[in-house]
Amino acid sequence: MLHPTPNFPDRLHRVWGTVTEVSPGLILIGGISEFARLGNEIRVRTRQGEVFGEVLAVSGGHVKAMLYGESDAIQIGDRAVLEQEAYVEPGDHWLGKIVDYRGTISGESAIAPAGSTTRRPLRAPPPANTTRKSLGQRLSTGWMITDTILPICQGQRMGLFAGSGVGKSTFLGSLAAGVKADRVVIALIGERSREVNEFVHKTLPKDVLSRTVIVAATANDPPGAKKRAALCAIATAEHFRDEGHQVLFLFDSITRFAEAHREVSLSAGETPALNAFPPSTVRAIAEVAERTGPGAQGQGDITAIFSVLVAGSDMEEPVADMVRGVLDGHIILSREISERGRYPAIDVLRSVSRCLPDAAKPNENEIIKDYRRTISLYEEIAPMLRANLYERGHDAAGDRSIERFPQLDNFVSEPNTGHIPQAFQHLQDLLDPVEAAEKS
Repeated sequence: MLHPTPNFPDRLHRVWGTVTEVSPGLILIGGISEFARLGNEIRVRTRQGEVFGEVLAVSGGHVKAMLYGESDAIQIGDRAVLEQEAYVEPGDHWLGKIVDYRGTISGESAIAPAGSTTRRPLRAPPPANTTRKSLGQRLSTGWMITDTILPICQGQRMGLFAGSGVGKSTFLGSLAAGVKADRVVIALIGERSREVNEFVHKTLPKDVLSRTVIVAATANDPPGAKKRAALCAIATAEHFRDEGHQVLFLFDSITRFAEAHREVSLSAGETPALNAFPPSTVRAIAEVAERTGPGAQGQGDITAIFSVLVAGSDMEEPVADMVRGVLDGHIILSREISERGRYPAIDVLRSVSRCLPDAAKPNENEIIKDYRRTISLYEEIAPMLRANLYERGHDAAGDRSIERFPQLDNFVSEPNTGHIPQAFQHLQDLLDPVEAAEKS
């Protein structure tokens, strides 16, 4: 049915139908099949207010829609309005604010200052590969380890893999403070509401908050709201990128996004596969990742770090395996390292940055190789040391790794307040203390 409305000047009519069936999180709508498309948003008018949702499937007789809110108040016969394409209106008025999945600022009016926003679709293609730039310069991160052994370049997409309680969110907050960026966009998907509040007021430094947008969907939100919040955050990052800003995009966590996608896809009738994740999960993760990264010529870049919540610290579980294949490197946080008190609990030997060796100079690459060789050799010798089976004096390289390991291990925890070349020089001094002493 068609109903005239003055609220949409670019459309003469508003399309609406009626609810014919209600189930938890899903409704069927009659009368709009010939107008609806997948991804269109709907708005159901109930006696208690409005409930928003998204079209999941279209058939000749009805439209199946997933709800962003609860379905308790919806009744048979309620009017469901088919909205225009899903979009958000990000802008500088969002800086320093927490925004929900619909782009509404927490505790404030949803009305933005005139002329301060740009309407952006929730789903948009990434820059064309023929116009996209290469990775930019190395970024100073505030940590010795990510300024040297695991560098992050402008426009790079990294994964942060960790089990629960290993320090993932705290490390992300430190990167938000340490990485140089014009704008910071943080997606908190599926987190507890207490953690969202603590991340904003405790983990995130106040001087960073003024140039940061936080898009949050908490653990109790429906899966559709979590998916929409993730897309809202990406659209926000794209808005700032298109304005020419260098954007740092922190996504915590893509595992919760994948779980929300799984629930939505199974509700739409898709066939489950490994761990009940449908085949479309790989594509959904790849689409999210590809929208970040280097921009086209004349645009800024989106440097992205996606956290992956690894169940049982199993780095081979399905989501972790999917994510590793589409990113430009991964940093693994180890529970064993965390339990012995070293923070951040980065397992250097299992972590890799795919911007190497191009991102480092030849002499810096040699330092990186020496560090990895020394740490790897110590890991091989460590069981013999614990069993008191290793005899010093028979292997010079082994003796050196034992001597240097405590300093090289502590190197991971050291903040870097200087420039990247100074971090490499410090690492070289740790690897060759005798030579460093002679120079001094």
